[in-house]
Amino acid sequence: MYDILVAGEINPDLILSGDVIPEFGQVEKLVESASLTIGSSSAIFACGAARLGLGVVFIGKCGADLFGQFMLAEMQQKGVNIENVIVVPGGSTGLSVILNRSCGGAQGDRAILTHPGLIPTLRAEDIPDDLLRQARHLHVASYFLQTALQPGLPRLCERACALGLTTSLDPNWDPAGAWRGFDELLPLIHVFLPNQAEACSLVGVDDADLAAERLAVPVETLAIKLGAAGALGVRDGQKVRVPAIPVEVVDTVGAGDTFDAGFLYGYLNGWDLERSLRLAVVCGALSTRAAGGTAAQPTLDEALPYL
Repeated sequence: MYDILVAGEINPDLILSGDVIPEFGQVEKLVESASLTIGSSSAIFACGAARLGLGVVFIGKCGADLFGQFMLAEMQQKGVNIENVIVVPGGSTGLSVILNRSCGGAQGDRAILTHPGLIPTLRAEDIPDDLLRQARHLHVASYFLQTALQPGLPRLCERACALGLTTSLDPNWDPAGAWRGFDELLPLIHVFLPNQAEACSLVGVDDADLAAERLAVPVETLAIKLGAAGALGVRDGQKVRVPAIPVEVVDTVGAGDTFDAGFLYGYLNGWDLERSLRLAVVCGALSTRAAGGTAAQPTLDEALPYL
């Protein structure tokens, strides 16, 4: 019934932008803009995949509060099936506050403050085989924030594979800096989607090519996001690099998640590694044209001319 089942976290992003640095001591500073948008790596990915035309069903946990209602309504509007989301009465939906600092009007650095809420509470046991059977691929993101999912994730991937699904994982950053749990998990992952910093941290090197060589051993397909340098992929011993495309960047929030959506569109449709990487890079780049992670996510028709 669906192309992708996403098991992930649910939280909105409150994005504050301006050329200011917060200061304690009750110092009030004015920002240029503020917006409440779809947040969380998993939800942004799900919206990007649906935007490309894939059928997407989502399972995660949120509260019945204002933030939870906002997320469910926005995800549903963007074509993501939310019928399996677990709404916890009295629970607190997570929230990320993103401080975007511009420099003379150009995109600068950003800081992120996250209230986890129910983000860490989804368990593998919450995902039944009947739901797995409805999809042909399982995607998981924000591994280190989904702490209750971590112990059962290898078994969940085994269950998915036994039912004929392929699997993918975007680890995102480890706030603890420990990078544990991947020796058992990666051999069960068909598509691994770290960015350069994550890939290098996982294997303890500072070179993307060396990280790619090591990470490509346990997984079927590896796609490393290199930001402005494009992307690097490895499959069956073949290593491919593709360049970025020039865009006028407004906001990079969620670009990596939209990259994932583009890559998995190609993967699930039998594209070769290079073409899948090119679509991923295009989707990630085009998503930066507007504030928030989903506002500028491209359709397939919008992305294909850039290939």
